Amino acid sequence: MRLLLTALLIAAAGLAQAEVQTREIAYEVKGERMVGYYAYDDAISGKRPGVVVVHEFWGLNDYAKRRARDLAALGYAALAIDMYGDGKTTEHPQDAMAFMNAVLKDPKASKRRFDKGLKLLTLQPQTDETRLAAIGYCFGGKVVLDAARRGKQLAGVVSFHGALVTDTPATPGSVKARVLVEHGASDSMVTPAQVQAFKQEMDTAGASYEFVSIQGAKHGFSNPDADRLSHGEHGGPDIGYSKAADERSWADMQAFLKKVFGQS
Repeated sequence: MRLLLTALLIAAAGLAQAEVQTREIAYEVKGERMVGYYAYDDAISGKRPGVVVVHEFWGLNDYAKRRARDLAALGYAALAIDMYGDGKTTEHPQDAMAFMNAVLKDPKASKRRFDKGLKLLTLQPQTDETRLAAIGYCFGGKVVLDAARRGKQLAGVVSFHGALVTDTPATPGSVKARVLVEHGASDSMVTPAQVQAFKQEMDTAGASYEFVSIQGAKHGFSNPDADRLSHGEHGGPDIGYSKAADERSWADMQAFLKKVFGQS
């Protein structure tokens, strides 16, 4: 009896310790310090597919980190990367715009920062470097779509309420990754003309893509902080949270990742 009780206590302790583990990882891009946020579930043994998370224009904030943890809980190795440097964030829309534009004005700099983050993910012992994907929100949606446009070897990319315009459009055959776009039909920041141009771009490139337009959803629909940020003390962009759109798009992403990774 005592041996059985001891065994049960050991098993219970093991279950209690098996959970999503997180840590910050400092790295450099062209001499600039970056701070990534890595998450994985230590209940899973061995390597598993890796997913890069690219933040909104607010920077690598708690929301982006939460999404890394969510992915880890689904069985992935997830790294929320830093596109601005030194892990800086803001809730001031003018500062966020300045941070974002500083990166986007140089497509090569944006490329380097994404590529270094992806490389960092592959170096983690839990990551299967042969099965990689990327997801992005708002500004991050553009970053992952641009990675797909230039032929980055990823199984798939997912954009949530991301910007669709680009200075580096896809060319025939350039898109190797499968693409999923989760778009809010009421997104005032992405015009119908931009949606049509994106679809035409993907069609011309021969890309494998899915475009989901969610009725009633605004820009930022997946972030529970969107309503607060849209009415902040500094004023805010036309964004809004939608629980239904958030849950639907996350379910779509889960099905998409299982498909591109060949998971049952």
